[in-house]
Amino acid sequence: MGSLDTNPAAYAAFAADVEGFQPLNADDVRSYLHKAVDFVYDYYKSVESLPVLPGVEPGYLLRLLQSAPPSSSAPFDIAMKELREAVVPGMTHWASPNFFAFFPATNSAAAIAGELIASAMNTVGFTWQAAPAATELEVLALDWLAQLLRLPASFMNRTAGGRGTGGGVILGTTSEAMLVTLVAARDAALRRSGSNGVAGITRLTVYAADQTHSTFFKACRLAGFDPANIRSIPTGAETYYGLDPARLLEAMQADADAGLVPTYVCATVGTTSSNAVDPVGAVADVAARFNAWVHVDAAYAGSACICPEFRHHLDGVERVDSISMSPHKWLMTCLDCTCLYVRDTHRLTGSLETNPEYLKNHASDSGEVTDLKDMQVGVGRRFRGLKLWMVMRTYGAGKLQEHIRSDVAMAKTFEDLVRGDDRFEVVVPRNFALVCFRIRPRKSSIIAGEAEAERANRELMERLNKTGKAYVAHTVVGGRFVLRFAVGSSLQEERHVRSAWELIKKTTTEIVAGEDHK
Repeated sequence: MGSLDTNPAAYAAFAADVEGFQPLNADDVRSYLHKAVDFVYDYYKSVESLPVLPGVEPGYLLRLLQSAPPSSSAPFDIAMKELREAVVPGMTHWASPNFFAFFPATNSAAAIAGELIASAMNTVGFTWQAAPAATELEVLALDWLAQLLRLPASFMNRTAGGRGTGGGVILGTTSEAMLVTLVAARDAALRRSGSNGVAGITRLTVYAADQTHSTFFKACRLAGFDPANIRSIPTGAETYYGLDPARLLEAMQADADAGLVPTYVCATVGTTSSNAVDPVGAVADVAARFNAWVHVDAAYAGSACICPEFRHHLDGVERVDSISMSPHKWLMTCLDCTCLYVRDTHRLTGSLETNPEYLKNHASDSGEVTDLKDMQVGVGRRFRGLKLWMVMRTYGAGKLQEHIRSDVAMAKTFEDLVRGDDRFEVVVPRNFALVCFRIRPRKSSIIAGEAEAERANRELMERLNKTGKAYVAHTVVGGRFVLRFAVGSSLQEERHVRSAWELIKKTTTEIVAGEDHK
């Protein structure tokens, strides 16, 4: 089919008026951004009525847009037209209040504004000198968030007494946070074990619960750990699928007795599958016996810990080496924004620092600043700190806590609705704003066993998602196929939760009736 508008004559008048290429012409910037802002306004006004999951097939977009890059310029309105008519219909609408899959990707007016301004400034803040304000605002935003989380001063860039030993950096994803801390832990363990270079890397072992995000195991391979030395500790219902410190100790001791070097333990606060919480303090105590690095992945649930009633999930954090959490999941800050804190920045920069001649400067040489390039994989970096700072500066702790509590309350409402219908069961106790539930098997019904229950729940999920009125995802917990209902989309209200529940009940009735007639 080609482009939505491929008539060369449509561009002729536009091209004829061009007097030299001026991509940042101030009038064009204002005009284009006004149109983009109008698009965003209309999008948020209408997204509730759009199908959450699009009904498109792979390759659909190639049939709507031209396959070759345009050779001549075109009015900005052409791009906006193609965006509306071709791109938007193929989007999964994470901003929809009817989105209940995975974890939310929250957003806010303040975050969008911060992202826009940061993009316009387009600073590349690899060193303090390259972007003093960007570096210091990121440091300030991280310290603000650390205070909201009541992290110990050892994780902060600045303390009442001056510069601390620890600090933070904003990365793109939790995967990056895991990777850089794994590298730092690897190097520390090699030095500790007297290895000549990386010759001893085959003796290093790492540990995590079997509920830990798959990105951890990927990061371990990228950091050079032998896949045979990556320990996935089994979990069960007796610990609500959290890591059992006794099992961890058994695994680490067995490795140490075999001449291996326990190097790194990842504890999770709010696993992706079921929101399980590993006992941070107990895990840290076990790891300390072997001088192993402890990292806490609090990507989703860390945001909840700004509320005093949830802060206990981080008890013992003063004894870990690093912790990361992602405000782009639940703290109203758009992608990408993962905050990594380390207790000793030197352990991180010692593994990641680069110092080419062209980046040398007095500020870096003075030791008074930390160049954030030395706390990440790459060198270049975006001005991510602006949007995080704008969110906290604009809304304050009170509004952010209100947002978390509202989502948790809505999730509890959904949990109560599920428990009130004997056709369903809540599979694991609700943590935070995720409810794991399913149609329960009943000997007296057509859904009598686990195989029938899995088939019914798969059908329920597929039917729900095909309606476009809700989007839910699934997981497997204790060998059981369950549905995940994650509350937290920024536009969500209780009416959306109740509407989804009515749709779930109606669809389940249809499924059971269909089974009865087979």
